Amino acid sequence: MRLTVRHAAELLRTPEKQIYRWIDEGELPCYWVNEQARFNRTELLEWATARRLPISTNLFCDPEEGDRALPGLRAALEAGGVHYHVAGTDRESVLRAMIQAMHLPDEVDRETLIAVLLARESAGSTAVGDGIAIPHVRQPIAVHGGAAAIALCFLEQPVDFGAADGRPVHTLFTMVTPTIHVHLQLLAKLALALHDPELIAAITRRAPASEILLHVSRAEAAVPSPTPALP
Repeated sequence: MRLTVRHAAELLRTPEKQIYRWIDEGELPCYWVNEQARFNRTELLEWATARRLPISTNLFCDPEEGDRALPGLRAALEAGGVHYHVAGTDRESVLRAMIQAMHLPDEVDRETLIAVLLARESAGSTAVGDGIAIPHVRQPIAVHGGAAAIALCFLEQPVDFGAADGRPVHTLFTMVTPTIHVHLQLLAKLALALHDPELIAAITRRAPASEILLHVSRAEAAVPSPTPALP
């Protein structure tokens, strides 16, 4: 679905004038249809996440599915696991190490997943600041028939991801999901959770997995449930 300026303003919690200002400055990705600006849901999420802007989970609510069977953020992290000392000296090597560390179904082609992630990185950095990157946004990784999983990987050494704040990345999140709808909902929840200062502090000091999961549960509970307001 292509969103209108009004929808974008509502879901980014900003005035429509600011949306037009971002468009004029070439900051916000949009498409022109009959001289009207339109936005892609996935690209809008990627753009807002990279800038740590508050977003509404309504943006990714499927009117036909609603919240049916949506997994929780904590459950997805428990399924994906928290991994420490992930090796690598550059983007490609740490992405490869991350994919190897993830718990994936046997039928998943790991080389294909790596290629998707590298293609996304070549289009621009997935770093979101505070030494964190989410290398998976533009090309969602969907594994049909499997459970949703988010892997949290702490790198053995910081790696330059071309972050806007200039800081090297020490932490990666990535996910595999059964559907694109679930992918977008979980990614929106993760983006909102990363606004929580206590969770960020726990990630920065590489707290034990049990402590990180407690912070995730608390941060997720503070996120309002989405309502299918958009057509």
